Amino acid sequence: MTTDISSANPLTASADEQLRRKARLEAILENGLPPFQHTVVQLMSVLNDPSADVKKAAGPISTDPTLSAQILRMCNSPLFSRRSRVITIEQAVGMLGTDRLRSLAMTSSLAGFAGQGLPKDQVASFWQHSFLAALLSKYLAEYNGYAEKEQAYIAGLLHDIGQVPQWMLAAEEVARTKSAIVQGWLDNPGVERSYFGINHCDLGGLMAASWGLLPSFVDVIHNHHQPSEAEHDPYLVEIVAAVEHFLLAKEELAPASADAGVSSGDAPVPEIPAITERSHSPYDEETWKNISEHLYNEHNRVLPLVEESLTSMIGSTR
Repeated sequence: MTTDISSANPLTASADEQLRRKARLEAILENGLPPFQHTVVQLMSVLNDPSADVKKAAGPISTDPTLSAQILRMCNSPLFSRRSRVITIEQAVGMLGTDRLRSLAMTSSLAGFAGQGLPKDQVASFWQHSFLAALLSKYLAEYNGYAEKEQAYIAGLLHDIGQVPQWMLAAEEVARTKSAIVQGWLDNPGVERSYFGINHCDLGGLMAASWGLLPSFVDVIHNHHQPSEAEHDPYLVEIVAAVEHFLLAKEELAPASADAGVSSGDAPVPEIPAITERSHSPYDEETWKNISEHLYNEHNRVLPLVEESLTSMIGSTR
């Protein structure tokens, strides 16, 4: 049973509580992110230079043992289906290329950052959602004929990074009050704002801008819950927003299937609600039904790979 952090409704915070939490989140961003920045931002500088030899990327990676180990572990995970084992950073750099190396480096660094002080099952749940969003965003980009498939992967991977400092703050409050973590705010920007004073979209946008990410990625991170506000690449934002809608709807339907005693392998394709709340959604109801069925099948295909890869990356949560 969850013990509420607040005395009444734990998700209804006073203005003072909101300001206090927002100030603490800003301090976490200011003081907690340099370990991410130093190596990875240096790596981004190399990878973002079109005249640079991608082999130079091995230099900054090799100076960071944790990042090196994570990249090699990820390269050899089931997600990449390599027939021969990758054993050196130079091999990884040559094999992966600029875009995938960028996404892998950010994934590995963020995985370590997200795990600071958080329960392993919580970290695993966050990364499972993020990896599925990445793979399904790339799949939907291919399905829709969007040329920048790797950008779709990276955008899907990073879309919820603003949740990380929120989880860190929630864990701090749990440690201080000896209460169970408050529930009900996750992936609900309005509720997050009423509790934390800022939502994960705004937090993620600040993080992405401070890291010097491409404007299209900042756009996705900041606007994936309100794609009509997209400024740089509305189509990319819409792809990630559609995948997020699919995943959240599927997660809401999962308990009902479990209660009915239906396994995921035997269950019929669920009817994922159409994206009617978004004013500029390009999908009519019939198109969305077709797309959601394709996403459902792809989700079932990649889920075991994601679960196995997460086990190798962060260990078993059981």
